[in-house]
Amino acid sequence: MKDKVIVITGASAGIGAALAETVAKRGAKGVVLAARRLPELQAVAGRLGDAALVVPADVSKRADNELIRDRAIAKFGRIDVWVNNAGRGISRLVSQLTDDDIDDMITVNLKSVLYGIQTVLPHFKEHKSGHIITVSSGLSRFPFAAQRSAYSASKAAVNLLMASLRVELRDEYPDIHTTTVLPGVVSTEFGTNALHGGVDNRRLPNAQPVEEVAAVIAAAIEKPIAEVYTRAQMRELAARYFAAEDVAAIERQPPFMMPSR
Repeated sequence: MKDKVIVITGASAGIGAALAETVAKRGAKGVVLAARRLPELQAVAGRLGDAALVVPADVSKRADNELIRDRAIAKFGRIDVWVNNAGRGISRLVSQLTDDDIDDMITVNLKSVLYGIQTVLPHFKEHKSGHIITVSSGLSRFPFAAQRSAYSASKAAVNLLMASLRVELRDEYPDIHTTTVLPGVVSTEFGTNALHGGVDNRRLPNAQPVEEVAAVIAAAIEKPIAEVYTRAQMRELAARYFAAEDVAAIERQPPFMMPSR
């Protein structure tokens, strides 16, 4: 972690803000904070000191990702880690989804990741090293909450985008790492900020503290890993779920039908 320059999108609150504080405490040279909400970004930066660089940006726009990259390099000379963390939920069943709902989920949750990857990758290839981290969701693997249908689908697409990138880079650029992070229910404003509204994750039982998720991501920066669940129980459930002869039987058991990030 020491002396790394780390870009974090969606850094104004939640996982992004907690990760920014965590990596700064662990010795990051530069922490580039990107999100749409300037006052909130400035508040996070105020807790980090000289290591912080604030870049107001909407990462669903390719040009804004390029702005983040250019300002980070201008300030710190390089980028070592790019964290695609920005995203948004939705509260609609499959039968209720509109064209606009799908377009919103794909733009915010999938295109933003693609833009981040394509923006920073030439820089990493030039230096033959780097680390792209994307925050996905446990809902990309399990239908815990049917009302998160389009969100889950967009995050499942993110997983395969990252896996395909990993395979693409493996032979020619072995020191460019990729990590997909799969949280469950996290104690953030994610639910209330969802399209069409939603439950407040911070009030849900067993919601994971955001600091724990940030610590998992920080550990992946220090020791790169292809995929990581933020709770061991999720990894164990994945092994049981995907090994099942009929996954529908598993879906009738707890912890299904619970909201998740």
